[in-house]
Amino acid sequence: MADLVRLSEALQKMDIAGVKGLTEEAIAAGIHPQTILSEGLIAGMGVAGGKFKRNEIFIPEMLVIARAMNEALAILKPKLVEVGAEPIGKAVIGTVKGDVHDIGKNMLGMMLEGAGFAVVDLGYDVSPEKFIEAVKNEAPQVLGMSALLSTTMVELPVVIDALKEAGIRDQVKVIVGGAPLTRKYADEIGADGYGDDAATGAEIARTFI
Repeated sequence: MADLVRLSEALQKMDIAGVKGLTEEAIAAGIHPQTILSEGLIAGMGVAGGKFKRNEIFIPEMLVIARAMNEALAILKPKLVEVGAEPIGKAVIGTVKGDVHDIGKNMLGMMLEGAGFAVVDLGYDVSPEKFIEAVKNEAPQVLGMSALLSTTMVELPVVIDALKEAGIRDQVKVIVGGAPLTRKYADEIGADGYGDDAATGAEIARTFI
């Protein structure tokens, strides 16, 4: 649909006003909200995520795209509820205890929402106890944790061990990411997935659904 192609392109171009306007136009034209999400917003986010992975755009641009996506989702979510559209899954995300860096985590949350997940964002400096409580209460399919410092990455296995002790490790897939992490470290601590950027993290999360 031409309007949804324009919506996708507006998102890629960081045109916040255009994204909002085209989302409203698509709704007014009677296009199904799920189609607007998948063929307009998610399609545009997929292209942007690919450019980010290839270093064609960078964090400042992705933050603007994230804002545009959130503006559109704010318009679209009530319509999705009206038609009974269900999220493809639920993800709990957070930055580990002692770490206040949240740009990467926020970008992952945006990418996950764009991919159709319901996202519960615990914020930053999240204790193992809070992660465990959220997994118990929210029953997500995916738990995404980030650590941006070499001094805080040691908190990741603490949370994974806490999941085991609580008897709920097998109930959730754990994805980890952050500047000091490697795939080898993720494997060593028993994570199910490793994303070296937000786009990859969201792609991996989709494979768990």
